[in-house]
Amino acid sequence: MKPTGVLFFPAFDWAITPTHPEREERLLYTRDQLFEEGIMDLPQIREYHPRLASPADIARVHFVVPDLDSHITEAHLVAAGSTLVVADAYMNREIKNAFAIIRPPGHHAMSVSHGNRGFCNINNEAIMIEYMRKKYNIKRVAIIDTDVHHGDGTQEIYYNDPDVLFISFHQDGRTLYPGSGFTSELGGPLAWGTTINIPLLPRTTDEGIHYVIDNLVLPILKEFKPDLIVNSAGQDNHYTDPLADMRFTACGYAILNEKLAPDIAVLEGGYSVETALPYINMGIIMAMAGIDYSNLKEPDYDPGMFIESTKNMNAIEQIVKQQLAVFRHRQDVIEENRRTGPAWFNEYKRIFYDTDYIDEEQKVRISNCPVCSGVRLIDSSAQHRNGRLYDVFCISIPINLCPECHEKGNTIYKDMIKNGKYDLVYLQDRIDDKYLCYDSKTDQEQSY
Repeated sequence: MKPTGVLFFPAFDWAITPTHPEREERLLYTRDQLFEEGIMDLPQIREYHPRLASPADIARVHFVVPDLDSHITEAHLVAAGSTLVVADAYMNREIKNAFAIIRPPGHHAMSVSHGNRGFCNINNEAIMIEYMRKKYNIKRVAIIDTDVHHGDGTQEIYYNDPDVLFISFHQDGRTLYPGSGFTSELGGPLAWGTTINIPLLPRTTDEGIHYVIDNLVLPILKEFKPDLIVNSAGQDNHYTDPLADMRFTACGYAILNEKLAPDIAVLEGGYSVETALPYINMGIIMAMAGIDYSNLKEPDYDPGMFIESTKNMNAIEQIVKQQLAVFRHRQDVIEENRRTGPAWFNEYKRIFYDTDYIDEEQKVRISNCPVCSGVRLIDSSAQHRNGRLYDVFCISIPINLCPECHEKGNTIYKDMIKNGKYDLVYLQDRIDDKYLCYDSKTDQEQSY
């Protein structure tokens, strides 16, 4: 039996502020617990060490404005690079699965990154997935986001990609940041039904979340047949987390992980530093490695605290039924959108960076192609904290585009440079693994 890979990068030299929930001490107690229990010395565990992600690894996913050095630190590059280490180990069959216990987190970071939002600058899972799709020719990927906050960044990155299934269960966005993740958010016109959100009422317990796993997530995974399952492993559904109001337990997380059986899990949120994170991380590792976790209990665990309400279960059962039907009818809707939709699908959105107080305006266009998911164009404008306004234009060529759309995207890049309207024009060509940024003020083009 192959071991489970574990990579631990606590980033003890990085924090948003000394008193911020996402600060150096966040994984301190987890480190102590792992070493005190001796779990890293077991034959079922193989420890890995991080490396830096390259600029191309970042540019494969993000348009960082104005450049990588402006708000991407070494800690961000190490956290993202850590996911690539475990990805290589998994694909080279050194391990049966892997858990990257890393920070800073990333699932709120979107395609365009003007700064930090939701404690995230770059999206670790997306960087890993695009690395694996390019290097190992992975086709279909399922991302299961178990963070209490909706994974809006990961959702946005893959909203128009029919080959990436994104499922997020989280505390209802009407009651918690980022205020999104509703059942109506189902994917773009040519990827409809491959985004599945399950907003849960506050105080949902293990019972409710496991019902979602058993009756929605696992049936969808069986039908989707992904080449890779990734758990965006947020831990702030725990009953002691200070930023949310859910009732999940450490043992509940372990059971979830055993049922889900992800190939790779990547740590996201979770801010109960002493009373949750050490136990949850232990539970996930034990479940992935096949180690008995039945005695895993928090010191204050009381079964009477975790009785699911009838109101919550009724709401969960309705959502599960609704979203399963959506997934099973997705191809009909996609084909109808192809037949009757316009040449370009248009969307307007406003994005707020709560950490850096940046307000971004976006105009997004997706080409309607009869055979692929289309070229994605993002017209983005935001004023940074230094007072400078950036108008940027981004062309994204996904890895699954047809030759005609591939050529169209490269032509648009050249045309937008001649246009002269934008401060920066980006080309993200995942097919040729080519990433360019043209700066109109210097008339220079940078290649990543």
